[in-house]
Amino acid sequence: MYKVLLVDDERIILEGISKIIEWEKLHTMLVGKATNGIEAYQLIVDLQPDIVISDIKMPGMNGMELVSKIKEEYPHIHFILLSGFAEFHYAQKGMEYGVKHYLLKPCNENQIIEAIQQISSEIRMKEKKEHYLIQMKKKMETVQPFVKKQLLTELVTSKKSEKKVLAYYERIFHTKLEDKQICVVLFHLEGDFNYEHLFMLENVGNDIFDSPILSSNIGEHILFIVDAKSGQDELQERTKQIRKNFSLVYEMDMTVAVSRIGSITLTRKLYQEALECLSHRFYLGEGSIITKKDIQQEQEIDSLDFGDLPLFLEIKSGNWAKAEEEMNEIFEQISAKRDPIHLTRTHIIQLFLSIIQVCCAKSLSDYMGKISFLLEAKSIQAMKEFLLHHTKEITFTYYDKHKSSQSHVIEQIKELINKELSNPALSLKWVATQVYMNADYLGKLFKQETGEKFSTYVTRMRVNKALEEIEKKDEIKIFTLAEMSGFGDNPQYFSQVFKKHTGYTPSEYKNAR
Repeated sequence: MYKVLLVDDERIILEGISKIIEWEKLHTMLVGKATNGIEAYQLIVDLQPDIVISDIKMPGMNGMELVSKIKEEYPHIHFILLSGFAEFHYAQKGMEYGVKHYLLKPCNENQIIEAIQQISSEIRMKEKKEHYLIQMKKKMETVQPFVKKQLLTELVTSKKSEKKVLAYYERIFHTKLEDKQICVVLFHLEGDFNYEHLFMLENVGNDIFDSPILSSNIGEHILFIVDAKSGQDELQERTKQIRKNFSLVYEMDMTVAVSRIGSITLTRKLYQEALECLSHRFYLGEGSIITKKDIQQEQEIDSLDFGDLPLFLEIKSGNWAKAEEEMNEIFEQISAKRDPIHLTRTHIIQLFLSIIQVCCAKSLSDYMGKISFLLEAKSIQAMKEFLLHHTKEITFTYYDKHKSSQSHVIEQIKELINKELSNPALSLKWVATQVYMNADYLGKLFKQETGEKFSTYVTRMRVNKALEEIEKKDEIKIFTLAEMSGFGDNPQYFSQVFKKHTGYTPSEYKNAR
């Protein structure tokens, strides 16, 4: 309810208005009355009303002086001014202070009611707007880290202009990045690892790199784009510290690739450099920190950039449509170069060898035996069809692995739900924190795997649990059922949900047995 203060030096008017208006029907309450501006000012300070209905002509401090003083200190307070003088300058002066409602005495009940209703509507609209802005700000604070990560990841993985991505980032986040000198650091965990390991590694890195510009999981790697103002030696020391801290918790080895320092506008080039460093772990040994200085620079005549990283990511993601798209683009590049046939054949064999290296040892051996086809193929189209066929096989193998892994995750989630059914805090967000997953992603995965929304599944399981308890215990109380089924101390809501799913209230169901 909105608070109203009445101010008038004529007591008969003061009392008349206070009694003739049905304040509660207007969703307001009369909190005070004053007979002059000085008294009114003190009441406003003490009571903080939303609306002040005030006479203009008063001793001590008139209505206009009161408005002027209050608007400076409490600009949110609304005024309705009353006057027995039909003079334009009063209304004009009031408008200067933002007063929209000016009533001439004698004014009737309806005029006052209408003015109060209009002001109440204005206040409500302002409150709704403020509430909306607060909610939007909260949502922005929640989403902002993901947006930043997405935009900066585009610097690395997309084909968009780096300057355009940076300019867009700077514009929406009001920050300056273009002049920054950065270094790209890639971590690759050796052996078997899962989401928990990647999550922990990213968090350890964020702490030690002291808020990097970007940390992200890209494929099987954890990527950090860090401010290089401290220099290459300091970055190397922090990288060693990350490995040390991580190994205190998990006995796992990792290989780290560190690019040279360069402008953030060269992020994509520095990322490719880090990937190149990482690829040399076969020669330099797993568990090492590899920099550009550590790898031998081999100059190849007329070498061709296959752009194979996106292809490999799509293969390992099980995304055949994207992998096929990348493969077609690679062959377009090869065809456009029109190199000597023997060199083109060499490029394609190198590409095939790179692709089959993502397979297990047994499959790798099988594919190696098929290279003879590429040596004997009569056209580039035949070679392309050969690579597309086998790339599709490998991609769908990864797709099946992902599906199996996702199904296993959902089965674990279901077990956790069944275990925690009586827990009122059980929710998608709560479960996501328990399994170190993003809540939105988990919700989509659960719906995709089960065909049912997470909340719907939990409610159905809770109702089933209640049905089982009723079958086992004839005299069980409704509030006990509610607690056991995860509805806490809200048996009324439990009964509503139970009836919605069974057609009966818990009591009716018990009696019908």
